[in-house]
Amino acid sequence: MRKPIAPLLLVLALCLAVCALARAAALATDDSTWMTVLLDGRKIGYVHIRYQRDGDFVTTTQTLSIQFRRNGKDIPLSSMTRSVESATGQPLAFSARTTLSATDSTVAGQRQADGSFMVTTTVGGMSRQQALDWPGGAVLSEGQRLALVRANSHPGQRYELRMFDPASLRVARASMEVIGTEPVALPGGTATLVHQRQRLSSQRETQVVDLWLDERGQTRKGTLKLLGREMEMLACNQACALAPVQPTDMFRAALVNSPRAIRGALATSFLRYRLHVPEGEPSPAIDTDEQHVVTLGHGDWLVDIGAPRAGGEPPPRAEDSLPNAWLQSDTPLIRRLAGQAVGAAPDNLQKMQRLRRFVSDYVSPHGLDVGYASALEVATQRQGDCTEYAVLLAALARAQGIPARVVTGMVYSDRYAGRSHVFLPHAWVQAWVNGRWQSFDAARQGFDSTHLALDMGDGDPWHFFNATNLFGRLRIDDIRSTGQPASRAVP
Repeated sequence: MRKPIAPLLLVLALCLAVCALARAAALATDDSTWMTVLLDGRKIGYVHIRYQRDGDFVTTTQTLSIQFRRNGKDIPLSSMTRSVESATGQPLAFSARTTLSATDSTVAGQRQADGSFMVTTTVGGMSRQQALDWPGGAVLSEGQRLALVRANSHPGQRYELRMFDPASLRVARASMEVIGTEPVALPGGTATLVHQRQRLSSQRETQVVDLWLDERGQTRKGTLKLLGREMEMLACNQACALAPVQPTDMFRAALVNSPRAIRGALATSFLRYRLHVPEGEPSPAIDTDEQHVVTLGHGDWLVDIGAPRAGGEPPPRAEDSLPNAWLQSDTPLIRRLAGQAVGAAPDNLQKMQRLRRFVSDYVSPHGLDVGYASALEVATQRQGDCTEYAVLLAALARAQGIPARVVTGMVYSDRYAGRSHVFLPHAWVQAWVNGRWQSFDAARQGFDSTHLALDMGDGDPWHFFNATNLFGRLRIDDIRSTGQPASRAVP
């Protein structure tokens, strides 16, 4: 089952970038800000932001440390990003270190003479290099700070920011609004701060982050919704920020109630789901070759799962068959395991069936309790949960030349964590077989109509960001077996 830790860490990392946006020119050449991180009033970690200026060079280092609880075990997670920029906000270098599994993943980028960046990504102990053309208009911490400070004294102003995240190598597009001056309660007392609201847009979601800034432009408070719950970051002293944590079980918050039990033949029949999300939000699910989505309006959606056929999604692209930092399909170990698993299978369908059975037996369903491991780590350690099964299966498929992707979604369970009839966060694999995308689930040893696909990607954990907050807002109102699929039209 998919534990929603990797996407949570991404949301917090993006919010951490927001907290470092506003650093006023009046700051010292070496200045630190500490913040405590709360979820529903319970302390789950801290943020530390260090600002250093040496002549025309500005270095901003942001450290996030949080802790969750899963199955009674405390799981520490951390992310550190560093940006080096000119005094005018020109990006010169960046780096990030994220702890999502037993080993750290790191990214380091250095500006080249032609303005591009040479980026080295290390995942599971294996490094890859790539050239990156800097995204037009994107800014790092100091560039973000300059934009925020310019707007701080203009209530009612709206403006746009394109924020580059070093950890994911992606740009978060933010729409900013200056609300105005407000009194705000902080651990050290009440302060009068400027309220700015930020809307972070991804392909399938908009995340609202509220910021309160002091007269120097420093963020003193930040809030956002995480799995439907209130998360706060509050400026305080170092002792307050480093005080003991009170971990909370985030996996339970991601469970979605099922209106009925789904057992036996019903799970493999054609199922129609009626879903609800807040009105005005995009579709909670995606159209695939096995799943068809139709809007009913007012936040209600029909999702049909079954009667698979080609045409629900585009055919594979070249990159769906290539190795990457998380699906290391070109490594000797992955290639050897793939060859061993498929043997003399005559076609891609039988190859995928053999690969699925191999991964189901090869990986033990425990361990790697920190959120996300790469395929090479899983191949070496042979432990994990559904995401580890999925990345290994996708990598093995690619090693055999079969296009494959990792799907993020939910799956039904009769009972989990003391609750009955629930849908859990989950991950599985799509492979291009016989002219269409087909799903293979190694963690549950088979795919059926209780799998709801919410998003998909190339194995990079940052793709899970698109589905994170949906778990806290999605409601399943009805599930029934029907012989007639809904219209293929999708708004």
